[in-house]
This record gives sequence, C-alpha cells and structure tokens, in this order.
Amino acid sequence: MYLSRRTLLRSTALGLLAVPAAACSDSGSTGPALVRERPILTHGVAAGDVRADGALVWARSDRPATMIVETSATESFTDPVRFEGGLLTPDTDGTGRLRLTGLPAGQQVHYRVTLEGDDGATSEAVTGVFRTAPSVAGDIRLQWSGDTAGQGYGINPDVGGMRVFDTMAARDPHLFLHSGDVVYADGPLKESVTLPDGRIWRNTVSEAKSAVAQTLDQYRGQYAYNLTDDNYRRFNSSVAQIVQWDDHETVNNWYPGEVLDLDAYTEKNVDVLAQRAFQAYHEWLPVEPADAVDGRVYRKIGYGPLLDVFVLDMRTYKDANGINTGAAGQILGAAQKEWLIRELGASTATWKIIANDLPLGVVVPDGDTAFEGVANGEPGPPSGRESEIAQVLSAIKAGRITGTVWLTADVHYTAAHRYSPDRAVYKDFDEFWEFVSGPLNAGGFGPNDLDATFGPEAVFVHAPPAPNSSPLDGYQHFGEVFIDGQTSEMRVDLLDAAGTVLFSQLLPPPAR
Repeated sequence: MYLSRRTLLRSTALGLLAVPAAACSDSGSTGPALVRERPILTHGVAAGDVRADGALVWARSDRPATMIVETSATESFTDPVRFEGGLLTPDTDGTGRLRLTGLPAGQQVHYRVTLEGDDGATSEAVTGVFRTAPSVAGDIRLQWSGDTAGQGYGINPDVGGMRVFDTMAARDPHLFLHSGDVVYADGPLKESVTLPDGRIWRNTVSEAKSAVAQTLDQYRGQYAYNLTDDNYRRFNSSVAQIVQWDDHETVNNWYPGEVLDLDAYTEKNVDVLAQRAFQAYHEWLPVEPADAVDGRVYRKIGYGPLLDVFVLDMRTYKDANGINTGAAGQILGAAQKEWLIRELGASTATWKIIANDLPLGVVVPDGDTAFEGVANGEPGPPSGRESEIAQVLSAIKAGRITGTVWLTADVHYTAAHRYSPDRAVYKDFDEFWEFVSGPLNAGGFGPNDLDATFGPEAVFVHAPPAPNSSPLDGYQHFGEVFIDGQTSEMRVDLLDAAGTVLFSQLLPPPAR
C-alpha cells in the first residue's frame, strides 16, 4: 500500500503507524496494513468551577484529538448527554477544557471523557463525578488545603503515594478548594532524602522535577508529575475543584517586578517566569481564564443559597516584599479590593467563604527584613499591605455583611484563628474566623508569630516540633467545612492526613 508524504505526516501526528501485518493462514496476505493507534487520556480527568447547570471538565491527550464528554445521572450512563469540545493539540500541551451547561441543579453528575481522532479512532473512556450547585438549601461539604509535593517530598511509592487524597475522597466532599502551591516549580526532587533520624524518604522522579522550572515545558512538567499519583487522579475525578495559586507555582515568595539572585536560575526576570507559570497553570487545571474577573485568577463561585466562595489572588498584584510599611501597601490591588467589597455586599448567600492564599495575621518573613504576606510584625495600626485588608474588614462591617469566614493555607501547619476588635489595635471591624490548613504533601513548619493589628487569637494550632518535618511525621492536614442544609450552621473541622479530626468549631448561622 502506497502512503503519500502528506498521509504519512498526518498519520504520524495522529499516532497511526504503518506496520507489517502478521501472516494470515486463511488469506495468505502478507502485505503491510495500517494499524490505528487509539489516543490516550494521559493524566485522568478533573472538573472545576462548578455552576448550577454544569462544570468545567479537563483532560489531556497524548496526540491531537477531539475531546468528547458524556454525562448521565447514573454510573450506567443510560441516555447520556453528549458534549463535543475542541481539538486538543501540542499548542496547549495536549490539554483542554470543556464547559458543560444545561444540566440540572443540585444533582450528582456522572461524566466520562473520550478522545476522538479525525480518523475515527477513539480512546478508552475515563469517568468522573461532580455535583452541580444547588438551587435550594441542602448539606454542603467543602474541603480545603494546599502545598503539594514541596520541600523535596514528592510521590513516595513506599507509602503508597499521596494517600491524603484518598482520605479526603472517602469523606465524599461536594467541593475541594486548593488554596495554592498546587505544584512546587522551584523544588527539584531527588530519588531519596535522608531524614534527621536516619529514615529514608523515597521519591519517584521525572525529568521536569529534576531542576527548577524556567521554561514553559518545565512548568508544564510540574503538573504532569503530580498527576502521576494514583491517589491524586482518583480524587480529581471524584469532586469539583476550586483552584487558586500562590508562589510556588512560579518561584518561592515571588512578587511582580522581582529580579532573582539565585544561582539555579538562568532566567532572572520573575515576570517572564510568572507568565510561563501562568500559562501552565491554566493549561493543566480545570480553570478558565475567561471566568476570572480580569482573565487571571480571582473570581466568585456560587454554590446555592447557603454558600458563595470568593477566590482571591494575593500574588499577582502585591508590592515588593521589602515594602510592607507605610500607608500605601498592596496585596490585592485596588481593582481586586473593590471587587471583593462590592461582591461581598451583593452576595445573598448565608455563608461567604473568602479564600485567601496568604494568611491575614500570621507573620511570614522573607529573609531578615522583608515580609511575604499581609502582616509585617508591627503590632500597631494597619500599615503596608495591612492597609488594604483593613479597608476590606471595615467595609464588611459598614455594609453589615454577615457570614464571612476566611480559609487559607501557605504556612504548612493547621490552626484556628479568631480575630476580634477587643484584642486588636485596629478596631473598625466585626469579629471573624480564619482557618488554616496544609500541607497536603510537603514539609511541615510553624507555628509562626501572630501580628496584633487585627487581634488574632490562636484558638488551636497543630504544628511540628521541628521545621521541615517529613510527611511521615503526621503533620499533613486538610480542613473541612460542613454546612447543615436544615439549620444553616457551619462546622469547621481541621483534620490530619489519616482523617482524624484534630479540632472542630461550630459557627451558628448569622443573623439576617
């Protein structure tokens, strides 16, 4: 059989190979035959940014192929509804997303993804499930955490990989909020790490994880690595995600305009690195830039009459880490700050979760004189980045906005912080809670000092006795919010990786 150059190139791109056919005793044919290779879904499936009528479904193909999603109310996929997406190509590293619409509110949706080459060859299906946002009050279970595969602790085959994801999946959450540091692009992995007590932590490794990420392909490889963990892929297919980003998606403690002084980097301009990191982030996660307010990260996810989630970006718009005093500090930026105040005021949800990727009152140094987060360690009136948070807190009070709860990660321990004007230097705000969780699979640290400006009290803390404790030491965490559909009460649990509840706080429904 003759193959033209055009056909051969097209066949190679689609994974079609011309190979000799095995001799057939019936026909005697020994000529070459065209064997079609099926496209492959390489890293599982995921759903994110759920709405009342659907969600965003993500997948990746090993070759150019069209993404097909079918949905059903049952696992048997009786009478499935078919959605056809675009062509997945190398331009996006084979990844793609498809927004599903027209589905019923408040329902469990089974979905399966297949890939279809333009020659008709189809992949095996990979299935998942998510719950659409409800239209009426009902129970809601939301989990959150952050910090995945950091400080040299990657996928350890000796302990079955990232088992915390199976622990979370077993609790059947409706939503999972990843609070940032989804990957550690600045954290190369070695095949083994010798712990202080002589134990050995082993890692599976990949080429991309052998050095700090600088190129686009290296940033893409950070996400690909994490999704080689079976537990993580299973979890991704079982719950709708809400994903934000922080620093390690790019480089530790970064801020716009920074120029690195690190020997490991040949590209010193952080703005260049952040652009590549941003592209990989949106390619490899179930997020859609067009759904964000400015086409980047911050956005609101509505989940029925009981819950709105406000996803912040405290990374892209912050000022330099060394400038965190005075009256004009920036952590959100003017546009995001005004958006948050406006949308909180417009929200009719009983509970308003504010997902802040950096804690409010935890002092996080960046070297000896600079600060990574909001707090600056000065227990006086708001200054630096605290000034923007003070404006948000005062607007919440002035607008009589109720039911705000802040959820964060970043600091690699878990804690419950109650902020009160009775203890604070700055008093123009109403009492509120901030809950901290993490890490998922990274070194354990903390606890950090608290800044008195907004009067935080550490009601509960679970942190390791020594810094950079391994995931073997029991200081990996996730948090869980349960909203009772009948009483509207919120219960916040802080758990370890085994699923043990370490702390629980019941919050009564706010007065309307």
